[in-house]
Amino acid sequence: MKLVAKLAATAAVVAGLTVPAAAQDRAGWPSTIVIGTGSQGGVYFTYGSGFATMISETLGVNASVEITGGPVQNVTLVQTGDHNMGFVTMGPAYEAFVGKSELMPGVEHKDIRALFPMYQTPLQAVALARSGVRSLADLNGKRIGVGPAGGTAATYWPRYFDAAGMKATISNAGANDSAGQLKDGLIDAFLFAAGIPTSAFTQLAVENDVTFISMSEADLQLFLKAEPALSPFTIPAKTYEDQPNDVQSVSLWNFAIAGKGMPDSLAYELTKLAMTNYDRMKQNHAAAKETRPEAYKFNSFMKFHPGAVRWFEENGHKIADNLK
Repeated sequence: MKLVAKLAATAAVVAGLTVPAAAQDRAGWPSTIVIGTGSQGGVYFTYGSGFATMISETLGVNASVEITGGPVQNVTLVQTGDHNMGFVTMGPAYEAFVGKSELMPGVEHKDIRALFPMYQTPLQAVALARSGVRSLADLNGKRIGVGPAGGTAATYWPRYFDAAGMKATISNAGANDSAGQLKDGLIDAFLFAAGIPTSAFTQLAVENDVTFISMSEADLQLFLKAEPALSPFTIPAKTYEDQPNDVQSVSLWNFAIAGKGMPDSLAYELTKLAMTNYDRMKQNHAAAKETRPEAYKFNSFMKFHPGAVRWFEENGHKIADNLK
């Protein structure tokens, strides 16, 4: 009995020593974490829902996703502190960073911090086969769905039309709603931007005869000249039904971001969670096959959160001084 009592006393002392450390590690952590994603049917929402579940299970903090208009809105919601985290494509994030956000023009979003790289977002275009639309040039004068206002697609596709001297009637709606509008004949084409495969496109191809529109070399060069933040991207053949060949497009990298006020220990754990659970991340969405630590280099302007810097540098990835 004396031995049991002694062991119990020792355990109590150890517990007394370790509890303050644990408490200190979680100092300032929020009781809930809200992640800004995108519309239902888009990759942000699916990827984020899976990651929120991982946070809740692994870190013991209730995490949830919020449907938003996409990266233009997400970067501002993180800047203002309304969301703890957000998913952004680097083009809209850079424009917000330098004060050229369409949502909050003139306000430099300098309170955002990068956590970890996610995947590339290619621009994608689909039309019903019976429409006769086979190229981007065929979209001149048509009714076009480009996803929700503030999303990557709604930002970049209209800019392409302007650069090409084309006119189109633009419709804004979530991914699933845009797919429904295409099936119902309310729009002539659905032009989106999301990681592949995009569930709304997958379902469209399963239920309808569709044409996936590939960019010509002239289209590609015009896009890249108009928007230097974009890069060439190939959507591999058979990513979707009714897509026997590769589809040429352009893309932007996505990053998860947080506000500069997030506790360093929380930013460290969130980065570690995403960067060390590759198979689980791919279960959340196939686009997470690109969610790898070495992709950190595709952020060239936004400072990394100190907690993220610590994880990357502990694991052999040197963050440039100007990004700390």
